[in-house]
Amino acid sequence: MPAPLLLVQRMGPAAQRTVDLLVAAGAAVLCWFAAVSTPPTKVPEPTWLALLAGVAVGAPLVVRRRWPIVTAVLVAVAAAGLLATGVIPDYASPAPVAVAGVTAYTVGLLSEGDRGARGVLVAMGFLVVGAAFSGASPGLGGVAFAVLVCGSGWAVGWTLRERRRHAEVTAAESTARAVAEERLRIAREMHDAVGHSLSLIAVKSSVAVHVARQRPEEVVDALDVIASESRGALAELRRTVGALRTEPGYGPPPRLDDLKRLAERAESAGVSVQLDVRGTEDLPDSVTAAAYRIVQESLTNVVRHAAPTACRVDVESTGAQLRIEVTDDGARRHSPAPGGGTGIAGMRERVAAYGGTFSAGPRPGGGFAVVATLPYGSTS
Repeated sequence: MPAPLLLVQRMGPAAQRTVDLLVAAGAAVLCWFAAVSTPPTKVPEPTWLALLAGVAVGAPLVVRRRWPIVTAVLVAVAAAGLLATGVIPDYASPAPVAVAGVTAYTVGLLSEGDRGARGVLVAMGFLVVGAAFSGASPGLGGVAFAVLVCGSGWAVGWTLRERRRHAEVTAAESTARAVAEERLRIAREMHDAVGHSLSLIAVKSSVAVHVARQRPEEVVDALDVIASESRGALAELRRTVGALRTEPGYGPPPRLDDLKRLAERAESAGVSVQLDVRGTEDLPDSVTAAAYRIVQESLTNVVRHAAPTACRVDVESTGAQLRIEVTDDGARRHSPAPGGGTGIAGMRERVAAYGGTFSAGPRPGGGFAVVATLPYGSTS
């Protein structure tokens, strides 16, 4: 369970100095009041001695964050001397002991390793001696109280320091994980957005080289497709990179209406595409973008591995989920990479993000099929 904000947040330097001054002033007033609280049977201490007692115990707290162990020892020595000499009577011992507990807390909070624990033990030793001889006879109750307060103060400070350290480590791990996920998302977007256009460019370049001498009239058409796809790839690249910046993006996210343009681009590379999109008017934008990328990657694979062939794209919404099916009749010219390749792995990750189902593989009657479902309704 995450540590509460008030436990792990850190104050600024100005706030810390203000708090230290207030704590030191409060400790000085508390110990001064304890020193002037003299029983009626005893002669009251001089005013200057009571003021000195307050300053001796409270003043070191001003530098408690800079030298926590030194502060704890100085406060413990001063408190022990005041209790042992009777300047602060035994019944008022909770005042200096409480101040010593604050210094023990500071040591636990700011001092790492065994050095802080040893410093608290030394300070506690002085305080125990002073508490033991604060009355007419050794005060076992005062000793136990001093040990309890100082030990508890150190334990609370140490616990809080560990909670802060754990919170910092958790925050660093979360940041590193977010950076890794963002890099993966960028790589997937780059692959999906630019890979399709580059595949068509590669196909059309091969066609242009092949027909340059035999059918030169077709070279112009091939070069037009190359130029158009290059501009489209550049626009997709700018839009993807622009989404990472603080300024407005280069364009809106892809919509299912843009599938017609994908089909036309695939047809220019020799793939006859039959597109059927039904019931997709009210889809969430994220589902629409994921569906577009899945169809885009599927058509890219058809162009790259099976063209020329016929391909059918079915996209249908049932109100609770979106079903995407891309099938082709062509024979694969290349065997798929182990695990389905980068493109198929990217589609599978997109579907998994929505808790949907995904399959990609050869069809029994020949060809290849990609089937994905993206839940988005109340039943998802």
